[in-house]
Amino acid sequence: MDDWRWMTATALGQGIGIGSIDPVALTETFLSAIAAHPHRDRIYARVTSDRARTEAEAASARAKAGLRRGPLDGVPVSWKDLFDTAGTATEAGTRLMAGRTPDADAEVLRNATAAGLVCLGKTHLSEIAFSGLGLNPMTATPPNVNDADAVPGGSSSGAAASVAFGLAVAGIGSDTGGSVRIPAAWNDIVGFKTTHGRLPLTGTVPLCLTFDTVGPLCRSVQDAALLTAALEGSRAPDLSHATGPLRLAILDTVAMDDLRPEPMSGFNAAVGQLRAAGAEITHINVPSLTDSFAKAGLLYTADSWAWWRDTIMANPDAMFPQIFERISAGRDVKAADYIAAWAILRRIRATYAAKTAAFDAVIMPTAPILPPNAQRLLDDADYYKAENLLALRNTRVANLMNLPALTLPTGTPSCGIMLCGHTGQDDRLLRVGVVAEAALG
Repeated sequence: MDDWRWMTATALGQGIGIGSIDPVALTETFLSAIAAHPHRDRIYARVTSDRARTEAEAASARAKAGLRRGPLDGVPVSWKDLFDTAGTATEAGTRLMAGRTPDADAEVLRNATAAGLVCLGKTHLSEIAFSGLGLNPMTATPPNVNDADAVPGGSSSGAAASVAFGLAVAGIGSDTGGSVRIPAAWNDIVGFKTTHGRLPLTGTVPLCLTFDTVGPLCRSVQDAALLTAALEGSRAPDLSHATGPLRLAILDTVAMDDLRPEPMSGFNAAVGQLRAAGAEITHINVPSLTDSFAKAGLLYTADSWAWWRDTIMANPDAMFPQIFERISAGRDVKAADYIAAWAILRRIRATYAAKTAAFDAVIMPTAPILPPNAQRLLDDADYYKAENLLALRNTRVANLMNLPALTLPTGTPSCGIMLCGHTGQDDRLLRVGVVAEAALG
């Protein structure tokens, strides 16, 4: 049964379907592993054992009666602690929301429950989800699977750790600037950022409503497809007939600058494997993309400050200073500047879409750096700022351009390759991802 902890959600769902895996036994395997794990309290903010057992028993009964609700009915997953859970605290990684207990589930959790997924509990995150590093001295910093002294990536830090350490089949996270893809890459799993607006945000504590997205962290592209469909309440696309050869573009603008040796090596090796599998790969530049980065700071902080300001100013000392400093920059943004920046960003999005239309995906290293040392980040404020901006630089391309994006492991520890698709064409990117995943082994 311990092998179940390392299987894909797809395989476990198939096992439940043929009767070789009982959802109750599967859920108990994960609950026991969580209880016994030395990093349990650094990964899970709260374990919802009673809910998990009730949902597993119902899934087991449906399986025996031949009434399964979908391919993942009975599969246990974790939830980032910004998705509302009825009767269970949802605190968004901040003391500002300590004890906040919603009356209803977030819409994506309701959809997932209706599809039969089992809720194991709530995972830790960067405070209010506003960091790509995963460092959170105010609640907990989850571990990195490859380096005990390093941060796990954020903001969906506990979501990634729950999967990487075998304490959930998959984790459901959110991504505003890279918060699914960075922790997925740094913990050698798959992460999928959906197009903004694809999945509902109702009942999700926001960071930045104009950029927030929901997405899974898991073990395969097929898992990502099935999980996304469950979150949406839809049918997953058929990926079984996805074929190459792929036409891919390496984005040279910004994304290939200042790469550390390991991410560069991992990316180059992955590109070599894709070429060996028949992919046609060329280099492109989109010079105007640099202007979108220049506007990103005011767009993100103004949106975030508008929602969070009253809560923060009621108790600003309760926040990690790095997060407070970052979000409070939004209070100085003028409305005219914000509106003008959005007008510029829309023009850049149109230029980017035209430049990349002929390609199946645009590729780049998921992050230009390895996970930084947690203690150094705490001790050196300037280092924290520099590493956080670098960590999120490449992933933010997809958020600014409103693209679906997928990160896959390269085989080099904590180094992912990111594939960015076309706005609204999430299912097409998943088909591209299946082909790329096979090429990467």
